[in-house]
Amino acid sequence: MSFEKLGLIKPLLAAINELGYENPTTIQTRAIPLVLAKSDIFATAQTGTGKTAAFGLPILQKLRKTEGEVGRNVRAVILSPTRELSIQIHEDLTHFSKHMKVECAVLVGGKDIISQQRILKQGVDIIIATPGRFLEHVENGLTVNEIEVLVLDEADRMLDMGFTKDIRKIHPLLPKKHQTLLFSATYSDKVRRLSKLVLRSPAFIETSKKNSTVDTINQVAYLVDTDKKAALLAYLIGSRNYPQVLVFTRTKVSANELFLELQKDGLKCGLIHGDIQQPKRLKTLTQFKEMQIKVLVATDIASRGLDIEELPYVINYELPSVPEDYVHRVGRTGRAGRNGEAISLIDIYEKFDIREIEIVIGQKIPQETVEGFEPDPTIRRKDIDETSLKAEHKKPEKKRERQYNKNTSNLVKTRTSKKRKTTKRDQK
Repeated sequence: MSFEKLGLIKPLLAAINELGYENPTTIQTRAIPLVLAKSDIFATAQTGTGKTAAFGLPILQKLRKTEGEVGRNVRAVILSPTRELSIQIHEDLTHFSKHMKVECAVLVGGKDIISQQRILKQGVDIIIATPGRFLEHVENGLTVNEIEVLVLDEADRMLDMGFTKDIRKIHPLLPKKHQTLLFSATYSDKVRRLSKLVLRSPAFIETSKKNSTVDTINQVAYLVDTDKKAALLAYLIGSRNYPQVLVFTRTKVSANELFLELQKDGLKCGLIHGDIQQPKRLKTLTQFKEMQIKVLVATDIASRGLDIEELPYVINYELPSVPEDYVHRVGRTGRAGRNGEAISLIDIYEKFDIREIEIVIGQKIPQETVEGFEPDPTIRRKDIDETSLKAEHKKPEKKRERQYNKNTSNLVKTRTSKKRKTTKRDQK
């Protein structure tokens, strides 16, 4: 199948060719004709499979203007969970539309809302925005009665981040006959409930098993004691000469501590999390993409929206609190059919978390040790009550998280400081 056979027009085909796209991915092959046919869509697909082009290309074609045609009101809205993802989508659509007369704008927090309003007044066809910032503009007079298409990208992540109320407010504001495209990397009850609210007789697209990771990612978990994690991470990066590594932590505190540790080990590092200002985060991401820095330490704020060509390695310094987030993290590598490696460093308290992740992704993750960093067997025997730990693991997530940090602090003192209680804000 070629892009031409999908019914795309010459300006889009020219842009695709210049970008080096050869053949459409499965999600693009299935979604593009349905979007052009004005069907609502409920699509689940693994990260890195080309979802932005799957909805972006046909939307650009639908909204293209003829010579002399002028339109000042917004005709399509693409909502995403993070500023980084919104900016990435905007960049992609700008590249796709380089030979077309379609205007796009990105509306995210951390940017001056007045300057964004000035851009909107000049005439914009497509808005890419986070839900909260989009609502702010609507409340300040943004016209939405000509919107033809609403896209909910990474819908599962938006729900996880608490945007449910915003989406429920936005949907009734749009024209009744608008087209809605819902894309999600994972499949959950919350996503299904949202689909029933916003979609009308949708076409369902499932290009892979629910919550699965792509086949091109080699996954492995290394067993290690908590206080040896930072040393093992530095050893892996240095001894194996990893050229570019994205490292995930569970909290901002862990990210800050690890960043300092890796710098002490002589590694060129970057750091992004919710407490770092947007301009600094974007600068760090650019430096990482251009390989000016080798290691990027991040919380889950970076697990969506990072589109780094040929990123070879993702390392989970700490496993995510939500098993489904593992899919999003490791999905930063192995993109567009390329090979990638996802490594998890797991201590004794994460042994049950890795089992939950295996259930979610439907496959076993091999567990190994690295010579010189083997777990201390006496800690396992002396300090762990297996029955108690299993009981704690069945508790609600917030209680489990507190217990996880408490256990870790009691077991060992890390190389930098003791663990502290984790709040929802810490995980950003």
